[in-house]
Amino acid sequence: MRINSAIQAAIDLTAGAAGGTACVVTGQPFDTAKVKMQTFPSMYKGLVDCFVKTYKQVGFRGFYKGTTPALVANIAENSVLFMCYGFCQQIVRRIVGVDRKTKLSDLQNAAAGSFASAFATLVLCPTELVKCRLQAMHEMQLSGKIIQGHNTVWSVVKGVIQKDGPLGFYRGLSSTLLREVPGYFFFFGGYELSRTFFASGRSKDELGPIPLLLSGGFGGSCLWIAVYPVDCVKSRIQVLSMAGKQTGFMGTFVTVVRTEGVLALYSGLTPTMIRAFVANGALFLAYEYSRKLLMKQIDSY
Repeated sequence: MRINSAIQAAIDLTAGAAGGTACVVTGQPFDTAKVKMQTFPSMYKGLVDCFVKTYKQVGFRGFYKGTTPALVANIAENSVLFMCYGFCQQIVRRIVGVDRKTKLSDLQNAAAGSFASAFATLVLCPTELVKCRLQAMHEMQLSGKIIQGHNTVWSVVKGVIQKDGPLGFYRGLSSTLLREVPGYFFFFGGYELSRTFFASGRSKDELGPIPLLLSGGFGGSCLWIAVYPVDCVKSRIQVLSMAGKQTGFMGTFVTVVRTEGVLALYSGLTPTMIRAFVANGALFLAYEYSRKLLMKQIDSY
């Protein structure tokens, strides 16, 4: 049965939402540690130190600060990402001049994922700004950069609107784009390359949960290794702009390198790589199985 474009888009959107939920549920504590270590590297000696201090100062709930906007961000981003991924695959097929049912190469899939990420950035940037600010709020108060922190999603949202207006939610947009577009080339490229390796001549659709988990983890690892310094700059722009006007991407990048050294751009890499493998493995597993389930339901009618 041939599925029309609108139904296929709805399937990809729903499966992407399932993947985004799985990603947050499995990776949120590591993402919180990443943001804290990126924005305040001098406060923590490493991942274990960050976990211990966070637990002592804020309690277990400190690891899940920003979970609500993280859920919104990941569900919105992955819904749009995977829906646009399907559309962008069709665009790539037209560009290379092949039939719409032809399987794309791993490189062509990587290009489609890169194109799709540009659209996802528009829904990701505002929610990720709120998430990052909530995650690093305790450190902003400890460092004296702000007097009174915001402890809820609504208080952060209200603060952004009062201070910068609606466009304030797009602080760090250029660095988010600079992270997403090349990052998702490596993300989808690594994922598809890994699936090809595990398939060994068989159809990729026949792969079981373990190869999918490992392929998703490999894709996520490729993304973060490629663009981590850009993400570090983005986090600083989005968090530190609470205390006043923050310079743009190049200004922040140069300041970090000049005052703290190149290694400061890699602060928080350990929790990021742990999270990348676990969370993105869960993301693709949830996405692929949700998509298969929905396709079967549609085919049965």
